[in-house]
Amino acid sequence: MKYWTRLTSLAAITFLVDCSGPSNQSFSLVEASIADIQSAVRSAKVSCHQVVAGYLERIAIYDKSSGINAIVQINPNALSRADEVDQAIQNGDTLPDLFCVPLLIKDNFDTHDMVTTGGSIALKDSLPPDDAFMVRKLREAGAIVLAKTNMAEWAFSPRETVSSSYGRTANAYDVGFVPAGSSGGTASGVAASFGVAGMGSDTGNSIRGPSSHLALFGIRSTIGLTSRDGVIPLIFDRDIAGPMARTVEDGARLFNVVAGYDPADSLTLPGKRERNYMDFLNLDGLEGKRIGVLRALVDHEDADAEIKMLFFSAVEDLATAGATIIDPFEIQGFPELSEEIQGCASFRYDVGRYFKTLDDPPLLDVNELLESGQYAPESKGSFEFFSGYPLDTSPADRDPPCPIWPNHPLRNQLLANTIAALDNFQLDALIYPTWSNPPAHIDNAEAEYRGDNNQDLAPDTGLPAVTVPMGYWENKLPAGLQFLGRPYAEGLLIELAYAYEQKTQHRRPPPGFGPVSN
Repeated sequence: MKYWTRLTSLAAITFLVDCSGPSNQSFSLVEASIADIQSAVRSAKVSCHQVVAGYLERIAIYDKSSGINAIVQINPNALSRADEVDQAIQNGDTLPDLFCVPLLIKDNFDTHDMVTTGGSIALKDSLPPDDAFMVRKLREAGAIVLAKTNMAEWAFSPRETVSSSYGRTANAYDVGFVPAGSSGGTASGVAASFGVAGMGSDTGNSIRGPSSHLALFGIRSTIGLTSRDGVIPLIFDRDIAGPMARTVEDGARLFNVVAGYDPADSLTLPGKRERNYMDFLNLDGLEGKRIGVLRALVDHEDADAEIKMLFFSAVEDLATAGATIIDPFEIQGFPELSEEIQGCASFRYDVGRYFKTLDDPPLLDVNELLESGQYAPESKGSFEFFSGYPLDTSPADRDPPCPIWPNHPLRNQLLANTIAALDNFQLDALIYPTWSNPPAHIDNAEAEYRGDNNQDLAPDTGLPAVTVPMGYWENKLPAGLQFLGRPYAEGLLIELAYAYEQKTQHRRPPPGFGPVSN
């Protein structure tokens, strides 16, 4: 039986069950926040079972028919987890922070109860032995893993989201355009209200780019603050995993749960997280802040004129909200250092180590796929690029060695130069457009790939960055504003993004995904 037949049947069954509980006619899942859902469930306006069933119904009705193809697997345990929440409420039990929070999880996060393919048909039957660290923390906090989302195969592409396991994902605002990559499934699924929020990963672009293209808040944390354990790697010393949400508040709620030290991740450090990231949801958070306009990521030759106009409108909004704008702002040696910095191309080695964590790995070397042809055509160039690097030798032990974070001299130099520039101007954060161009047409994603500002500064320096909606290109396709700060300044970045979001209210849902009629 084909996957979509199974999914449609499941949603039909859950909808019949949904009819037996309290009436939910007055509660809409479209753009519902975590607080909205939890308030409605607590007050018995709707049961948690009905919330989960409602999302399943939305997926069955809209995902395939619309052409976005964001959802690839439904968690068979989602409804039973919702029933446990309803029973806990009936018993008067203390509820955890994320009770009845149905989440969409990118298909490179290990889930013990669902296969994890990493976008590759070669892993279509690969069931991990346990959850990724972040998935475990979310479940412990009460969240419900609702579904897995499509991704660019092996997270290779920042341009588009195409997997050999489940095909192509389109932009929920217009299926004629890409959602960027590689977390495009989470982005389009969250934007269309197929779940309350989601999780993605970002090696160079893949949380912030899709979030920008889908009018979401996305956060790439400082390298060392969050664990990547159980997330299929692309380049270990650049990978980050984290939330993607329709509101800054919801992103902060998830981040508050997943941030922190994990001994299973060799790059995480103890004692670096804030006590409570929810404390930074300050409506007046821009008042008195000093923000620099990083012109090197604004004045590209091919930057779209309307995106620049949206950006400078955002700069005016920041100033109106009480921020002091420093423009222009420059970092010594940037972008020359960015041009010189080279990644260690450790994919073959890193994913080989991941395979060894599986009880019954379907393969031990991804080069087998290049030989067998088990990949999407869009992935061939990446496979060929990574295939020449060794399987069993870490980058630092190669001849010549490739230094990895945090022992990479050029990356450390750019980090030092960035912090020195921030200190020199006494800045709280930098800003620039998340992408300087609108999304590419879906049938011309490679040729039209330009404007991606995510690849250079944040991954190279290990610094945190967030994106938040700043408007719509041609009043149709979303564009994002990016804030970048000092190491472990995630709380401050959340504060700035929240204050900007609340004062501008740019977020609006994509057309065509309204409430489902009962």
